[in-house]
Amino acid sequence: MGSGAGDRGWAERRPVLFLFLLSLFCPAALSEQIRYKIPEELPEGSVVGNLAKDLGLSVGELPTRKLRISSEKPYFSVSSERGELLVSSRVDREQICGKKPACALEFEAVAENPLNFYHVNVEIEDINDHTPKFMQNSFELQISESTLPGMRFILEVAEDADIGLNSLQNYKLSLSSSFSLINKEKQDGSKYPELILEKPLDREQLSYHNLILTALDGGDPPLSGTTELRVQVTDANDNRPIFNQDIYRVSLRENVPLGTTVLQVSATDLDEGVNSEITYSFYRTGQIFRLNSKSGEITTLRTLDFEEIKEYSIVVEARDGGGLVAQCTVEINIQDENDNSPEIAIHSLPEMILENAVPRTLIALIRINDRDSGENGEVYCRLDGDVPFQIISSSKNSYKLVTDGPLDREQTPEYNVTITATDKGKPPLSSSITITLHITDVNDNAPVFQQSAYLVHVPENNPPGASIAQVSASDSDLGPNGHVSYSIVASDLEPRALSSYVSVSAQSGVVFAQRAFDHEQLRAFELTLQARDQGSPALSANVSLRVLVGDRNDNAPRVLYPTLGPDGSALFDTVPRAAQPGYLVTKVVAVDADSGHNAWLSYHVLQASEPGLFSLGLRTGEVRTAGGQGRCPPAPAGRCARWGTATPLGHRHAAPDFRRQPTGGSARLQ
Repeated sequence: MGSGAGDRGWAERRPVLFLFLLSLFCPAALSEQIRYKIPEELPEGSVVGNLAKDLGLSVGELPTRKLRISSEKPYFSVSSERGELLVSSRVDREQICGKKPACALEFEAVAENPLNFYHVNVEIEDINDHTPKFMQNSFELQISESTLPGMRFILEVAEDADIGLNSLQNYKLSLSSSFSLINKEKQDGSKYPELILEKPLDREQLSYHNLILTALDGGDPPLSGTTELRVQVTDANDNRPIFNQDIYRVSLRENVPLGTTVLQVSATDLDEGVNSEITYSFYRTGQIFRLNSKSGEITTLRTLDFEEIKEYSIVVEARDGGGLVAQCTVEINIQDENDNSPEIAIHSLPEMILENAVPRTLIALIRINDRDSGENGEVYCRLDGDVPFQIISSSKNSYKLVTDGPLDREQTPEYNVTITATDKGKPPLSSSITITLHITDVNDNAPVFQQSAYLVHVPENNPPGASIAQVSASDSDLGPNGHVSYSIVASDLEPRALSSYVSVSAQSGVVFAQRAFDHEQLRAFELTLQARDQGSPALSANVSLRVLVGDRNDNAPRVLYPTLGPDGSALFDTVPRAAQPGYLVTKVVAVDADSGHNAWLSYHVLQASEPGLFSLGLRTGEVRTAGGQGRCPPAPAGRCARWGTATPLGHRHAAPDFRRQPTGGSARLQ
């Protein structure tokens, strides 16, 4: 029928797109339906159609979209190079659909990035690939020589798996002067042959008539099958049995108990004696029903299943003791019961779902199959419990599982979602399946510091490399998204000098002093530290760290006035001899580079040639005359000169960590 794999002329490609309008911000929810039509039995590799093109996908998109088929049976595949839908295994219409007038394979095409499902319908056309076939190569029919012309006999039927014109259409009989053939049709449209006696038979002249029965289909060219019909002419028997009905019709519910009575056929014979004794039998031996040969009662022999066979047509024969036979047809219609629960199948379920998935993001495809018919086979689907997901009907018995609200992995890392399918039978039947949906992390949480700001006190003269503080931040994300590193991003120090003052460990957040701090040079500084995760894009948070450099008493007071000579003494003008007590001779001025208590100064006289002659203010450093009784050493008339040593002492009241002994400075006054 073709040149082989890769032929492009097989499929009548008629894509039909049905677009369902969904949220514009969620392109993954777009649903399309593609239809193709192909004949059965195409060679593997034959092209059904260009699926990618019909879906609006370019060849360049195929590597990232990963277009593929989601189906229970892999009849088709998608070419990764061109996006063509290819036949990947044998497509036998009769095996797939049996005698159904319409046959189609329905499946989903799956595309990723973003995830989407596309409903594909491939109609399978019948080809004339089956020959009509009789169950037996030959069969025998007994007819009494007394049978009148015009009598009819139902003959063996042939079977043809094809449908439509390719199915069995008529029967033919080999040439015979004694018999002819007519074609009859049942309610379901199937054909069967009836043999008509054209003239009286004479057993003494010819006891057997050998005929050939041929069954033909309507294909082009037609196919045929034959069987041998041997008609045995029996001795005269005046009356043949007569059924009270030519056709018996009955409806029977499936799953009735074994041995259930279907109906009873009845035939009468006007003869007497042995010739009137009637025996019933099936024209063709069956394994579904049992026939009581005496009463004509038909009972079930095995369980009836509507989903397997919906109706039976049986030929029953009534034979009298003389060999005459009558036939009738019993048509049994099987009625469906709601005896099949819906079957749920999940396709293309992802391993992980991004927690930032927007509402109506497509998660998986749900296919429901109920083998019952009518309302018993009509199914609706729902989700149990309060979960941020929703089921949307895609096509008949096909649903999409989509997101219906925000997902947050940090709150709920996984969901156990129960899907329940219920049919409309009375009573309804249900089935459920539970799937676990794992939520994967995205970098949606910035690091958070344990404190809004940090303040540390560091004493001056600290050893270089010492730890002076530690900052800590946490990130509730997982993996690299939650791995935090630290850095200094700003400071009120000179940028070029920053690295010589402090550093921070990227892993632990420990802040180190790179040098010994000097309170007298730098009393405080501020750093801005950043915690940054490893997500893409990375998220970060900043925090301020203020460092206060504490003072130590590491500077001695320094005398500013009077100016000291090389030997550490200061020479003053003489004091008038008539100076009154309290006369201000001079004032010693000293400073201390330290701060706080460490810079508080007190003045003391360490040594004096005349201890009682002068006084020194403890806090002011003022040198005053103490009284007039003291003797001045020799000096110019009217003047008195004395000398002593003034020592300003510094004493600092501070925390014990920083406490040092007071330091002093001295000045010699003459």
